[in-house]
Amino acid sequence: MAIYTEEEAKKIMEKALSFSTADACEINLSGTESGNIRYARNTVSTSGHRSNQSLVVQSSFGKKSGTATIDEFDDASLKKVVERAEELAKLSPENPEFMEPLEQQTYDKAVNFVEATAKITPEYRASVANASIVPAAAQDVTAAGFLDDSYGFSAMMNSKGLFAYNKSSNVDFTVTMRTNDGTGSGWVSRDYNDIDKFDAAEASKVAIDKAVMSKEAKAIEPGKYTVILEPAAAENLISNMARSLNARTADEGRSFMSKEGGGTKMGEKIVDERVTLWSDPLHPEVPTSTWNGGGQALNKTTWIENGVVKNLAYDRFWAKEQGVEPVPFPNNIIMGGGDASLEDLIKGTKKGILVTRLWYIRTVDPQTLLYTGLTRDGTFYIENGKIKHPVKNFRFNESPVIMLNNLEALGEQVRINGNLIPYMKIRDFTFTSLSDAV
Repeated sequence: MAIYTEEEAKKIMEKALSFSTADACEINLSGTESGNIRYARNTVSTSGHRSNQSLVVQSSFGKKSGTATIDEFDDASLKKVVERAEELAKLSPENPEFMEPLEQQTYDKAVNFVEATAKITPEYRASVANASIVPAAAQDVTAAGFLDDSYGFSAMMNSKGLFAYNKSSNVDFTVTMRTNDGTGSGWVSRDYNDIDKFDAAEASKVAIDKAVMSKEAKAIEPGKYTVILEPAAAENLISNMARSLNARTADEGRSFMSKEGGGTKMGEKIVDERVTLWSDPLHPEVPTSTWNGGGQALNKTTWIENGVVKNLAYDRFWAKEQGVEPVPFPNNIIMGGGDASLEDLIKGTKKGILVTRLWYIRTVDPQTLLYTGLTRDGTFYIENGKIKHPVKNFRFNESPVIMLNNLEALGEQVRINGNLIPYMKIRDFTFTSLSDAV
């Protein structure tokens, strides 16, 4: 069993710390229990369970640090791993950006563990596969899916007296449905902390319907189109933008947040006033740990409000260099939405394209956040408020900054990859070429 209670974790880490002779020592202890089931060609292919635990020691002498890892926690093993970290530290060059360990911090109580998720059984996983395979086969569709559920803990202790502990749970599900004639494809993804929020039959039906609807797609000319991006499509671009709200790269002139001639765009309006981005580890739909890997407390933070940049992320070193308080990177991104359903957005569209998801996204220009990638698994032409027919997939070239300045409407929020992203309707989205992929 790889899961330790707070007291058990503290006892192990205190023992390891007692062997330290370094100027500073930081210990991270973690463990997970997880299970999965995978199926393809309408048949279960693998099912398994994993149990992992590890303890990581970072020892420092001045600005020289060394790290060692172990998965056995008897006294002799703990002493050995601490000694190894110290040996490596003495051999290492100095790190000019080394920061002393933090003293004890104050953390909110996390809400990202749900007991029901920790009690998922092999029988439950088999029922999820069944809820995909049976209805797919009935509609001449082939299912390929993966369910992965886990629960675990992470704990941190250092020689300055800091101690932090978090317990979490998570379930991830994806399935791709392909019509047996090879011309249609549908896909869906679901992730939750609480398994009781997951409905395998509902999710599978979405992917099956997309697959059937997307059969025999027609080619239309690339160009600029009004698009409705489902949250799974929008999340990729929004997350890339959020990760670029970095003070250091902005200060050094290396990001879209840099201003010509120096300085940053902090306090400036960079996107439509309807856009607000924030992070919140206690949000009930996307809860996370309330501390990060460095031991910093994570609190609700607004990054963009009504289109205006309110915060940039500062790591501890860069904050010290700039004489400001650190602002940790978030564990989740939440984008404000509206009340409109996907059906509402489609009804309000005279001509446009519905995009299920984007993939193979790559950076073209970090200064403008220009990305390229492909649509996939269900792309449809909308005319006069209705889906008229499926269309062949496109390659796109687009920046989320430009995209959010071309915002027409926001819909309901949906959890995707641990983030909360709304449906969004965008004008003048740039498709550059066609793709033969289904």
